[in-house]
Amino acid sequence: MTRDTAGDGRTDADGGADASEAAADGGAADGGTTPASVASAPRPSRGLRRTIELAGIAVTAVVAAVMLGFVFLYWAQDLPIASDLYAAFRSVGRGMDAAFGTNVFRHPIMWQSMATGVLVGVVAPLVGSFLVHREMALIGETLAHTAFAGVAIGILVNASTGWDGSLLLVALLVSIAGALVVQWLTERTDAYGDVPIAIMLSGSFAVGTLIISYGRGLTGINIEGYLFGNLAVVTAEGARLMGVLSMIVVVGVLATYKQLLFITFDEQAARVAQLNVTGYNTLLVVLTAVVVVGAMQVLGVILVAAMLVVPVAAASQIARSFRETTYLSVIFGQLAVIGGFAVSIGFGLPSGGSIVVTAIAIYLATIVGSGFSVKAISAHG
Repeated sequence: MTRDTAGDGRTDADGGADASEAAADGGAADGGTTPASVASAPRPSRGLRRTIELAGIAVTAVVAAVMLGFVFLYWAQDLPIASDLYAAFRSVGRGMDAAFGTNVFRHPIMWQSMATGVLVGVVAPLVGSFLVHREMALIGETLAHTAFAGVAIGILVNASTGWDGSLLLVALLVSIAGALVVQWLTERTDAYGDVPIAIMLSGSFAVGTLIISYGRGLTGINIEGYLFGNLAVVTAEGARLMGVLSMIVVVGVLATYKQLLFITFDEQAARVAQLNVTGYNTLLVVLTAVVVVGAMQVLGVILVAAMLVVPVAAASQIARSFRETTYLSVIFGQLAVIGGFAVSIGFGLPSGGSIVVTAIAIYLATIVGSGFSVKAISAHG
């Protein structure tokens, strides 16, 4: 029986998880036949594995911080100190162009695109880790289509009234509203869990296409950039929005990690423990909506859900625990973004497709590396 031992939703399940993790680390790997003295001995390979993972997370955090720094410096480049640092960024870009024989890194729009992509590579797998293990992978695609409807609404309002506001901000508001509607339908209807999601997916995209068709010719905005992803779509305002949204997502996940983990692996026990399951489910879908809108700039509506799913699927092939899955999915997401940008720049291909194909290549590599095995992910670690 699950018992609430604190006022924040922590239960005896946490203690049981720690105990089972310790047991698994101690002797479960050899079927429980290893003597206690041997089972408790240090395992260098596991320690090295954890060190490499933490080093990868640290490098990812540093890269993300640098990119956030550029977004801030570009916004504050007229200030005395910021102007010098911004000039240093431009110098680094010119040096990269000289080293790689390119002509892209000296331009601020490229840094904005890279900053947005790097942040997507962090927050999308972070949220996706919970979605995949709750079999809610389709929610990302649904909210992407809802965000597309938001872009369409923004374009129509722009064309009809001359309003010059942010299309991404409109998409964010519509996507969050869609997330709340999906959660409400899931809680209130007797249909299977994915039925409201499928209805919202097709319905929102239908609304978007109708609005685009109705307003065709009223505006010169290229809607294909939002559908398939385009580095040119990322504006300074969009990069700043992605920076703010990324910090909100990371803080939100860190603050509610235990609760989200609990409802991910045993929602019924969480309800028995009087955890606010509906509230945390709502938080998760809202965070997903936030990630989707930010990622839409680089990946496009059609491909944005892939970054919520593919890095997590790759990590699940080789990870031994949910925490390790989260670490590896963020690392793989970052590798997919960097590799995808390299392919996009080198061959002049769309950024969204390049990033997703790179992510799938990583996924296939992990399948081969895991020996084609499929393991159940534990909540421990």
